[in-house]
Amino acid sequence: MSFLFCNCSPCSCLAVGRYSPNIIFAERTAATSTGVPQLPPCDFKPQPYKGLPYDRVGQIRRENLSPGTLTFYKRPVLVHQGHMQWLFDHEGRRYLDMFAGIVTVSVGHSHPKVVQTLKEQADLLWHTTNIYWHPKIHEYAEKLASKMPGDLKVVYFVNSGSEANDLAMLMARMHTRRYDVISFRNAYHGTSPYMMGVTALGNWRFQVPAGFGVQQTINPDVYRGPWGGAHCRDSPVQTERTCACAAGECQACDGYVDQLQDVLRHSHPQTGIAGFFAESIQGVGGTVQYPKGYLKKAFELVREKGGVCISDEVQTGLGRTGDHYWGFEMHDVIPDIVTMAKGMGNGIPLAAVVTTPEIAACMSPSNAVHFNTFGGNPLSCAVGSTVLDVLEEDKCQERCRVVGTYLLEQLSTLRDEFDIVGDVRGKGLMVGLELVADKESKKPLPPSEMAAIFEATKDMGLLIGKSGLYGTCLRIKPPMCITQDDVDFTVAVLRKAFTDHVNSK
Repeated sequence: MSFLFCNCSPCSCLAVGRYSPNIIFAERTAATSTGVPQLPPCDFKPQPYKGLPYDRVGQIRRENLSPGTLTFYKRPVLVHQGHMQWLFDHEGRRYLDMFAGIVTVSVGHSHPKVVQTLKEQADLLWHTTNIYWHPKIHEYAEKLASKMPGDLKVVYFVNSGSEANDLAMLMARMHTRRYDVISFRNAYHGTSPYMMGVTALGNWRFQVPAGFGVQQTINPDVYRGPWGGAHCRDSPVQTERTCACAAGECQACDGYVDQLQDVLRHSHPQTGIAGFFAESIQGVGGTVQYPKGYLKKAFELVREKGGVCISDEVQTGLGRTGDHYWGFEMHDVIPDIVTMAKGMGNGIPLAAVVTTPEIAACMSPSNAVHFNTFGGNPLSCAVGSTVLDVLEEDKCQERCRVVGTYLLEQLSTLRDEFDIVGDVRGKGLMVGLELVADKESKKPLPPSEMAAIFEATKDMGLLIGKSGLYGTCLRIKPPMCITQDDVDFTVAVLRKAFTDHVNSK
C-alpha cells in the first residue's frame, strides 16, 4: 500500500474535509527529552474554561450523582471541549481521544457540519412527538433504510442501545409468539432490567431476577475458548495459537456450532425459540471475534427453530469495521432485526431498530401500540441524517479500513515485544489489545498493574478504554477521523507504558 503525504496539520485538514483514502499523514511521532511521546500537532485553540472549579465538581460527583457512575483514573479528567479526535480538559491540556466517548463519537467531536445542522434545527423546531408529522423523522428514516440490505426497511427510533435491544427482544417474542432467547456468554447488550439477562458478563449483572427465558451458549472466542487457531478471524492480525485445520476448513467454527446445537437441543422447547442476539464483534466483552463462518451457521440453526436473528450493531455499524458498512456483512448474513445506536448520533442520544415489514407488523396498533416520547425527535433525526452524509463525504469507512489496518499491524509489533500483550484483534477501528500476566497461562494482568498502565497512558495524553470480564483488554475505538500520525502516537505511548511497567518489576 502506498501513501501520499499531506502538509497541513491533521485538524485543519479534517476541518475542511480534504481527506481521501490515499492521503495519510506520514510524519512519525516525535519524543520529548524525557522519552515521553509528543502529541501530533493541532492548530485548534479551545475556549477558556468557565465552569465549576475542579474540586467543586468532585464534591458534587460524590454527593449528588449516583455512586454507580463509573469514573476512570485516580484524578479524573474534567473534559471541557472537544474538536474532531481531540479533547481538552479544564486546564487546556489536550488529549487524543481513542475511545470516542465509548465508541459513540463517529465523525469527530463537534464536527462543523453536524454542529451547523444542530443549530439550524434548534432554531426551527426543538421537539414535537411523533403523533404529529414532522419532516426530519421521515427524511432520516428513508435515508437510514436505504443503507440496509435486503428487506430491512422499517425503522423504529429510540434513544439508546439498551432501549433498542429491549425493543428488538420484545419484537422477536411478539412476532414468533415464542419466548426463549439465546445470546453468547461474554456478550453485552445493555444493562436495562430486560437486557441484564441477555448480557452475560458477571461484572455487569446485579443480584436481581433477570434472564427469564434467556440461555447463553459458549462464546466462540478463538483466543480464550477451547477451539481456535491462527487463521480463524476476519482480521489483519490473528491469534498466535497454532491451527491444524485443512485449507477451507475450520474445526473451531464447527466445535462452537455444535455447542449452540447442544443448547438448542437441551435448554429450549422443541417447539422453537423466539430469537438469537449477536454482536458482529463483541465490544464490552473485549473486542472478541468469532471464527469465520460461525455466525452464518448459527443463523441457519436459529431459523430452523423458528427464531429471528438479531444483530447488535450498536458499536460495529456505520463503517467502523472498514470493509463493510454494517458489521454483520463481514459474516455474509442478513439479520431479521438490526439494532444500532452510539455513532449514528455522534453523541446525540439516538438509536434505532430496523426490521422487515413482516416483523414490524407485530407492533402495529391492531396488536400493540408502540410509542416513544423522544424517539425520532427533530433534533436527533436532523443530526443523524447529517452524520450519514458526513460519513460519506469524509470517507470514514475507507479511513477505518486503511488507518485501522495500519493500527492493528502496529499494535501487533507490541505483542511481539512484550510478554504482557497476549492478543491483538479487531477490524477497522474496532480494536482490542488484551493484557495478560504471561502469554502461556493467559491469566489476566493483575488489577494493580493494569491500573498503573492505564494511568500512564492518560498522563501521556492518550485516552483509551478498558473491556473484558476482568477489564484487561485495552479498548481502542476512536472517532473515525484519526490519522496515521495519531496511530503512531498511540503505539508510542503504549510502548512507553509497557516498557516502564516491565522495568518497574
